[in-house]
Amino acid sequence: MTERSGMSVPGEGASIRLGDQVFEWAADGRAVRPALVTQVGRSFQVQHPEVPVLLDHGRHLVVDLVAGGVPAPRRPEGADEHADWRIEHLPAGAVVVVDRPSVEAGPADDDTAGLLAGLSPQSFDESMRFLTGLPTRHSWSTGFGEAADWSSDRLAGSGFAVTRHSITVGTGSSANVVGELPGTGTGDRAVVLVTAHLDSVNTPGGPSAPAPGADDNGSGSAGALELGRVLAGRSWRHDLRVILFGGEEQGLHGSRQYVAALAPHERARIRAVLNLDMVGSLNTAAPTVLLEGAPLSAALIDDLARAAATWTGLAVETSLNPFASDHVPFLDGGIPAVLTIEGADSANKNIHSDRDVLATVTTDLAMQILRMDAAALAGWLQPVEAGQKSRAEGSSVPLRTA
Repeated sequence: MTERSGMSVPGEGASIRLGDQVFEWAADGRAVRPALVTQVGRSFQVQHPEVPVLLDHGRHLVVDLVAGGVPAPRRPEGADEHADWRIEHLPAGAVVVVDRPSVEAGPADDDTAGLLAGLSPQSFDESMRFLTGLPTRHSWSTGFGEAADWSSDRLAGSGFAVTRHSITVGTGSSANVVGELPGTGTGDRAVVLVTAHLDSVNTPGGPSAPAPGADDNGSGSAGALELGRVLAGRSWRHDLRVILFGGEEQGLHGSRQYVAALAPHERARIRAVLNLDMVGSLNTAAPTVLLEGAPLSAALIDDLARAAATWTGLAVETSLNPFASDHVPFLDGGIPAVLTIEGADSANKNIHSDRDVLATVTTDLAMQILRMDAAALAGWLQPVEAGQKSRAEGSSVPLRTA
């Protein structure tokens, strides 16, 4: 696996690489004082136009703190909202924050090809139309409740046992929708999670303003439902759990509370967490996906990158610099998790507003990302016919059981 962050080399100079972009500076820091910004949308640039941007890679920026000072993150909607950008000083040496790994395609087996053939753009679009047709899916809204009811029915119709878990979101409440599909393997079984946040938000308009949330995150929710539908048609050794979180836009409340409530033996069973957040906006000339995790999820990232090379035409970027989505609480809890998100997501200026409508979503991009996800998930779940092995064929992810 290519080293993706914290990579230092000897020398007096310093550099940072974001994908195919590199910024270099003198290590004494007299001319510039570069810092790394990770942002949602264009939030940092909107809030701090006075800070010079030295390198712009969308979700990640290199900025000059000598000229611009050291701003503090601002909460976008009040006390219950999470900060929508983070700033970090850069060390001397060479740092890779976003990599473009060179990955060879694996063998294209018939079983996986058949699984991917079951993914339906029409089914995905049907979910998108319903979710974006609600006035808002703000975590406190009746629209969120309608989305949770509808998603529960979709999961139940695919064969999942569905439960609703109440969560606290600031001064209000919301819910997580959890669908369980037991594996059929003998002996110890692990569990693989597919997650997305179901809520939407209109930051300038407030809780009652229109928030269709097409890309953010109708696309991820519809994608999770579609993956659940297709995977439910096969027999797997390990358990599959699909979770649609509430309260993400207000501070990852659903995922934080879910992880905090996990018993130690349940935490130990989680083999992988695949989180989908914004998978439908085509922001680059070539369809691109960012795989974002941490060192403990490096094997997941490798499997996804290999699946992309084998089954899709996606350009892949990777980062071990996790931020601001529902994979973060799992990583903080020592659970391997990875975010799949459209490339150059910060180029999408429609999120968190009434402009995030169905017309901004490119179904073909979403389906490419779902093909990658489904192929990797098949390895982590392990077909029953593959036998009782500690590692799935084509997967580098070790088995975790209680």
